[in-house]
Amino acid sequence: MPTVRLFHTDPYRRSFSARVLSCVPAGDHWAVELDQTCFYPTSGGQPNDLGTLGGQPVRDVREEEGTGRILHIVDRPLEGEVQGEIDWQRRLDHMEQHSGQHLLSGAFERLLNAATVSWHLGTETCTVDLDIGALTPEQVEAVEWECNRVIRSALPIIAHLADEESVRSMPLRKPPKVQGQIRVVEIQGYDWSPCGGTHVRNTAELGLLKIKSWEKYKQYTRVTFLAGSRALRDYFFLDRMTRDLCRSLSIAVPSLPDYIRRTQEEVSSLRRQAKVLQERLLEIEAEDLLASQSQRVGGAQVVRAVFGGRPLDELKLLAAKVAAHPASVAVFGTRGAIPQIILARSVDLPLNMGAIIREVLPLIDGRGGGSPLQAQGAGRRPEALEAALDQAILLISAALR
Repeated sequence: MPTVRLFHTDPYRRSFSARVLSCVPAGDHWAVELDQTCFYPTSGGQPNDLGTLGGQPVRDVREEEGTGRILHIVDRPLEGEVQGEIDWQRRLDHMEQHSGQHLLSGAFERLLNAATVSWHLGTETCTVDLDIGALTPEQVEAVEWECNRVIRSALPIIAHLADEESVRSMPLRKPPKVQGQIRVVEIQGYDWSPCGGTHVRNTAELGLLKIKSWEKYKQYTRVTFLAGSRALRDYFFLDRMTRDLCRSLSIAVPSLPDYIRRTQEEVSSLRRQAKVLQERLLEIEAEDLLASQSQRVGGAQVVRAVFGGRPLDELKLLAAKVAAHPASVAVFGTRGAIPQIILARSVDLPLNMGAIIREVLPLIDGRGGGSPLQAQGAGRRPEALEAALDQAILLISAALR
């Protein structure tokens, strides 16, 4: 005789007593079959319940494929009569999300003719995948308003057990995947869907449904949403964060968007000014390097320098500033566990910096490349950096003879 599924007749029931029908090893655990259970097994996109059975934590609840047997996974074997207690907060959360999914899918189909092809109930958010190419913010907002209108209408959510003939007369949102007796969950007069999951009694118990985001996913559109307590907690978090942020900025909440816009404009302006100043400082530094640290090599001014603790992009720009002067070459290195070499030359010199760096990089066990004007590479032998820079200068001297 199959296990009586108490979660179908009363999804609000939290505890029960049952008789153990079988208890067999399941890896490091034991799989227990009962004559009746309140524990919902993972099925139809809804995760399993957790709780205790015979005083032990229930690690998993599975429905055996083919037989329909419900197996409760526990740490130690059980026998005789046992007491079960489900984790009510987890069950209630799953009921809210599952009922919210039915409502959301029904609204998308009614308003946009977008069918739900799959859904996922995660630990923090839920998603539905829709057979629609794209969504606009206006469409999403319309669906969200519709869902919350139905929530305020307090429509009963009813589970029907029907045979195949009766099911054919119902306006199902999707066809059933099973034959014989079929369980159909109805949001009264609004949505009908074959479903074996647990649901709240009426839409008002959801309180709130919120669409958080939507994106292209394969050929579908994936919508992320929250329902019930999840949506309310999310609202509390965002409201508290907004109030705290505005308090720290000494502005009113309605002023926040305009404040952010003005701040972004100011930051962009400051970044542009900082870039101009950085360019000018690097030009001055390049002039100073040419005046104080350059050496004459075959008619060119070569600046050989080793830096530590400076961003690579900044050093590349500094090398370019040196190379902006006539008959000038930058031969730069960086200290550290991963030594870097940067070479740059002015346009009036007959040098191929890409070819030169390919010759010196083996000295630091490195790789890289570049163009005739500028090249760079990194290696794994910091102790050989100085020798590599010296070798680069010898190659430059030979090329300029």
